[in-house]
Amino acid sequence: MDIAELEKKANWVRRQILETVVFAKKGHIGGAFSCTDILVALYYGNILRYDSDNPDWSQRDRFILSKGHCCVALYAILADLGFFSVSELNSFCQASCSHIY
Repeated sequence: MDIAELEKKANWVRRQILETVVFAKKGHIGGAFSCTDILVALYYGNILRYDSDNPDWSQRDRFILSKGHCCVALYAILADLGFFSVSELNSFCQASCSHIY
């Protein structure tokens, strides 16, 4: 992706963050927005090695997000990349959620 495409993707991620947090009535928008550009660069800028069709690939890079309050940004990216359905973002901070947050 070139810079313009990365910026467009970052804006899409921010929109997903906002929609997810508003729907959940919980979350940290500012923290998630603050790391969006970095996460987009890592995941869409050919920096991290991963395969959403093979998440257990032994040669994948491991990414640890220590700033847990911004996890919704990472979730939006992982959903967009096909690790899980974007519709699952609606379960963010919900009692019915089995694996997110």
